[in-house]
Amino acid sequence: MRIIDLYDPKRVSQKPDNFKVLFESADFKQDGFSIKKVELRHYLERTDENLGPYSLITSYVETDKGSVEMIYDEGFRGDNSLDRTVKFLVSNLGISGLIIRSIITLNEQLKENT
Repeated sequence: MRIIDLYDPKRVSQKPDNFKVLFESADFKQDGFSIKKVELRHYLERTDENLGPYSLITSYVETDKGSVEMIYDEGFRGDNSLDRTVKFLVSNLGISGLIIRSIITLNEQLKENT
């Protein structure tokens, strides 16, 4: 199962312009899910002459029961927006929040499908 939790899933239909793997494991478990990978993905949607690049940054969590990609941040964030977001997320224990939020989304979808 692959869940794209965005208002317009077409925004992530192409490969991301950049991504950073935050976590990769074969044996980490959370609430009955085996967490395989956590990434932040950067999609450059457009560039404004005055404001600069418009970035869509998504979180991607892959588990043994499916994957979830959802918006983490978006807007005119300037150059190196992905690197700054990764630093913020890692320094503020945000990875666990991404994992739990993704598991909640996957659990809801699994309940709807049964």
